[in-house]
Amino acid sequence: MDDYLKTTVRIFDIQRYSIHDGNGIRTIVFLKGCVLRCRWCCNPESQEFAIQTMKVQGEEKIIGRDVTVEEVMRTVEKDRTYYRRTGGGLTLSGGESLCQPEFARDLLRAAQEAGINTALESMGHAQYSAIEQILPYLDQYLLDIKHMNPEKHEAFTGKRNELMLENARRIADSGMTELSIRVPVVPGFNDTPEEIGAIAAYTRSLKNVRRMHLLPYHRLGQDKYKGLGRPYLMGDVEPPTNEKMEMLLRTAVEISGVECQIGG
Repeated sequence: MDDYLKTTVRIFDIQRYSIHDGNGIRTIVFLKGCVLRCRWCCNPESQEFAIQTMKVQGEEKIIGRDVTVEEVMRTVEKDRTYYRRTGGGLTLSGGESLCQPEFARDLLRAAQEAGINTALESMGHAQYSAIEQILPYLDQYLLDIKHMNPEKHEAFTGKRNELMLENARRIADSGMTELSIRVPVVPGFNDTPEEIGAIAAYTRSLKNVRRMHLLPYHRLGQDKYKGLGRPYLMGDVEPPTNEKMEMLLRTAVEISGVECQIGG
């Protein structure tokens, strides 16, 4: 009856006491594997499904381990009091959680049946059938939309965006989950009022969107690339200034018709 608790997944981290990636205080489970190769990715150790070795502060660290739903839930359950007080819960992140859809479904089911709020941080690059089986167990979908132009999207991430945009509309039309649109603001990629405005206009066209988040690019993952023996493709690009982010926020507010914020 509880066979789904034995479903296995490959993760690279579990982060407790997070105040990002969903409402309230959350436990974030980071899954291995991603279909995109975003130039700015701050978790490059998430991209490969394989277990890897990465140098961290001069010492080798194994990245990736296989665990069951039951094992993950033992960690998630530890902070139930914080979830209840703050409206928090469990968030699945990555990588791309939909690369391991059976586990995503089964862990979200286990959390929801335990009375714990659930969220998924994802760019929606998967067959909709995989998303559809997750939606009944999902309270919040934190959906990344990076750019509206498919060619530019492919140049910076390795994939075109048509499937993601189609899935965004289908998720919104389902009305089954609270939907937030998250936009990583990356200099040279999508940091103009026209580009943010285009995403905001698309957001306005979707049903059931609660808010839009603008997430400023940062360089915090740069050392991980060196630890993995990989080049950091963003070079010397600096994060957007506060003034630039405030200007783009005004654009998002004016066009999207939903609550907008920087960060989160």
